[in-house]
Amino acid sequence: MGGPAGYGTVVGIGRRTTKGVAGYDLAGLMVGSEGTLGVITEVTLRLRPALVGTPHTVVGAFGTLVAAGHAVAKVTRRGLTPSALELLDRTCLRAVQEWKHLGIEADATALLLARVDTPGDAGVAEARALAESFEAAGALWAAQSTDAIEAEALFEARRLAYPALERLGPVLTEDVCVPRSKVPEMLAVIETIAARHDVTLATIAHAGDGNLHPLLLVPPGDDVARRRAQLAFEELLDAAIGFGGTVTAEHGVGLLKKGGLLRELDPGSLLMQRAIKSALDPDNLFNPGKIF
Repeated sequence: MGGPAGYGTVVGIGRRTTKGVAGYDLAGLMVGSEGTLGVITEVTLRLRPALVGTPHTVVGAFGTLVAAGHAVAKVTRRGLTPSALELLDRTCLRAVQEWKHLGIEADATALLLARVDTPGDAGVAEARALAESFEAAGALWAAQSTDAIEAEALFEARRLAYPALERLGPVLTEDVCVPRSKVPEMLAVIETIAARHDVTLATIAHAGDGNLHPLLLVPPGDDVARRRAQLAFEELLDAAIGFGGTVTAEHGVGLLKKGGLLRELDPGSLLMQRAIKSALDPDNLFNPGKIF
């Protein structure tokens, strides 16, 4: 690349074939670079066919977050692969109910919501196996929803959880991910860290992926609580790293997680990434100060 006057080159990356390994994965690199390596001007997406038939929804209620985590680990050990396996704690459910009045009562500490898209008898069997896994992990109850409207209301609660909590005050959002076998331990640590720093916590998760979103709630204008929440935030990053996980599964590094990124990455990997940044953006024009 040249200097600022002629900075950059328009290139096409990616491929239209189903498979292909020619050269480096530049599409993945650019998409994951948080705007630090260039500007994407045009995107071609692949469309997936719409699902046929009605999915199966399985709901499990748990007395503790850790029990819900054990259910996730059991689902993984049994080789079950629901298309969605979401976790909502009581704080999230109450916030959504008070805002949208969906008719969902929080009678447990945590809910697991699973969806199975497999058609026919195989889907019925997988849904039954999920419910059995929930019960074996200590669920207060587990059931397959036969009401499509009820099932949609539950998943709508999951989608609305974050904006519902934002209505209560500033939210410091985590996006850590751990191996699925470590989900119970990570959930236990989340509760311990929140208690140690006296921080109000709500937890949602793409639990089937091991992707956890502990949300730290701070009263508006309370700088002391904000500092406590920030300490808890950093400890949660370290806990995820300690379990062999990552500080961000989908939201990115940005500014908040620069320190966590440096603690997670191998020094050699960090040098490689900085070298890529220097090669593609030698004058540091693209999103300067982010990530590194």
